[in-house]
Amino acid sequence: MVTNTASAGERSPAAGPVVVGMFEPGSEEWHAARRSGIGGSEIAAVLGISPYESAFSLWHRKQGLIAPVAESEEMYWGKVHEPGICRRFAELHPEHSLTVAPTYAAAARRWQIANPDRLWGPDLLEAKTARTAEGWGEPGTDEIPVHYRAQCLQYLDVLGRRRCWVAVLIAGSEYREYVVEYDAAEAALLRDAGAGFMASLADGTRPDIDGHTSTYQAIKELPDGLDDIDIEIAAELRDEYFAALDAAKDADTEKRRLAGLVLDEIGTGHRAVVDGRTVATRTVHDGHTHSLQPARNRSAA
Repeated sequence: MVTNTASAGERSPAAGPVVVGMFEPGSEEWHAARRSGIGGSEIAAVLGISPYESAFSLWHRKQGLIAPVAESEEMYWGKVHEPGICRRFAELHPEHSLTVAPTYAAAARRWQIANPDRLWGPDLLEAKTARTAEGWGEPGTDEIPVHYRAQCLQYLDVLGRRRCWVAVLIAGSEYREYVVEYDAAEAALLRDAGAGFMASLADGTRPDIDGHTSTYQAIKELPDGLDDIDIEIAAELRDEYFAALDAAKDADTEKRRLAGLVLDEIGTGHRAVVDGRTVATRTVHDGHTHSLQPARNRSAA
């Protein structure tokens, strides 16, 4: 169980970060170094903005109550492509050399952990892969998925640096670069949220159950065994559960109807767009529609 309850504190670049060690990402040593703190890829879960992890599931992982996240295909291929993405960045930016970074912790907040992919002169570099360009804005800007922005800001905060470059390989062949500048106000929000999460680990107060997929998976994983007994639950919870099932059935029917209308409009096309922005993408197998994939960023603006 984690017991480190250090306060959020202030950014202290003069103190410098503490080098925890050099670990292979995903290794047992890497996981062990992160158990007593919050890594850059985890702070988004604490904030409730991660597509992969919820605060609830992360909390239970940190307590050792459920297993570490298993490596997905997306994670595997991200590691495979990382050296090539970094090599391309180095070719385009020879003014500094790239250095593989160790695992760091903030000197004043040992729970705040940073694992930047590379150090590049005074800056940091993160290498990413993406299946589509959804969520990635104009190259050269800071318009990247919000969970990656949180990761960059935590790394900058821990290392006392000002700029994090993000090089992304989209759909296996489109290379782009983005730049995230340190923002003191945002970094303070991350520190406060992280400190609060660490305090909740220490006092055993788990986060609320939300609708995140990883929350549901964590709840499924927590019980061990099966007792042939009845458990009385509140009538209000029963009613809300049944109402949600009915609403989901109605929503699923309406979703199929609207997906049919979109597909009918697309015809033999590839994508449905509004004002140039992708709404949904049609995939084809053996000449016929295989699926309709909605855009990840579904804002109407």
